[in-house]
Amino acid sequence: MKICLTGDSILFRQLNSRTDPGLSPLFDMIRACDVSFTNLELVPNDFIGDPALDMGGTHFGASSRVLDELKEAGFDLFAAATNHSLDYSISGLRKTLDELNRRNLRHAGIGLHLEDARRPTYFTHPTGTVSMLSCTSTFARGQEAAMQTSVMQGRPGINPLRYSTMHHVSANEMTSLREIYRKLGLQRVKDDKIQLGFAFPAPDGVLAFENLNFQVGQETKVTTTPNPTDTQALHRWIAEARMVSDTVILSIHAHESGYNASGELDVEIPADFLVTAARQAIDVGADIVACHGPHLLRGLEIHNGKPIFYSLGNFIGQNELVERLPIESYMANRVSPDLTPHQLYKARSNNDAKGFPAETRFWETIMPIGTYHNGKLQSLEIHPVTLGLGQAAHRRGVPSLAHGEEGRKILEKFAALSTPFGTGFQKSGSEDDPVLLWRATA
Repeated sequence: MKICLTGDSILFRQLNSRTDPGLSPLFDMIRACDVSFTNLELVPNDFIGDPALDMGGTHFGASSRVLDELKEAGFDLFAAATNHSLDYSISGLRKTLDELNRRNLRHAGIGLHLEDARRPTYFTHPTGTVSMLSCTSTFARGQEAAMQTSVMQGRPGINPLRYSTMHHVSANEMTSLREIYRKLGLQRVKDDKIQLGFAFPAPDGVLAFENLNFQVGQETKVTTTPNPTDTQALHRWIAEARMVSDTVILSIHAHESGYNASGELDVEIPADFLVTAARQAIDVGADIVACHGPHLLRGLEIHNGKPIFYSLGNFIGQNELVERLPIESYMANRVSPDLTPHQLYKARSNNDAKGFPAETRFWETIMPIGTYHNGKLQSLEIHPVTLGLGQAAHRRGVPSLAHGEEGRKILEKFAALSTPFGTGFQKSGSEDDPVLLWRATA
């Protein structure tokens, strides 16, 4: 069985995956695989629904026809839990579910209640059955789906992977923080809330400074740990999928960053909680963990013989081509609502001088293809992909195979990001079509 993985698909225009000679070689590879996966980083709601105040940057509403484009492109499994899933609130989410279900597209990560969002989806090919679960750690409060009870319905939303954050400071810094907290009157406010039953005391040694938790530590840094309730729920459904499918994929949408070797927060490094959650998922039965979210590449770890891609980056990146934007997008970007949508994006990037259009790493990615035999990973082919930075906004953002020197640089970058995880590759392919190869050892 051959399984193809891609990152975020942010598609707002016709793709022409069969007829465009620049794109078709890549998409022919996707269609040639037995199962192909992508992350649905948009809301295919035909702009129906109530625009949310909290959105993932700007509102990613789209025509539902993009689902037909992605199906035509060869994708079989769609992860749907992202920070954009509720850009149009619950009403928009319901429309998304309707459009996915009407096309019988295999999706996971969103649902009409929490257990619905948690459940895996299944795609059966003559070579075997692949299951996929989807969750996101990046979302606004209230966007997570809620559990049904015996007397109340649940809430539609995403499958959450929550995490706790601890800010470690020195003893002197903690003393100063506690004094500031007291002088501002915040301790009195907190005590009153506890007395009324609207809050709980912080654990011993922890200062809960509004939404930030502080603790004395050996070094000043931020640590994160996955929420055990959410991981236990993931493990329950991974175990179910393990029993009734040949290969289990867990998709995690996570923007959060970790520390690099210099002790600095680095967007190319996954957060602690993500590493922990991904490894745990493998340990309980997942075969592949496919992460995405920060719109750029992170490294590959092989954990117990199974791949964890900490970020597959953007696969399709047409985020500047949204056709309609609600007032909240204009307010969030501090621009006049008299601007057209693309004028808003030009203002945000200072006419392509900053942000996504100004950094190459947002426009370079990879496409892994895994070969499985009897449920065991035999090899991974890593193909370099470019999204066409330097072209006009309406031309860039669509993927094609990167050739020659451009392809080699993308693969070298990915190999370097994977080195800290102990992952090595063999060079394969040709001078014009470079490929990285990972093979399982006996």
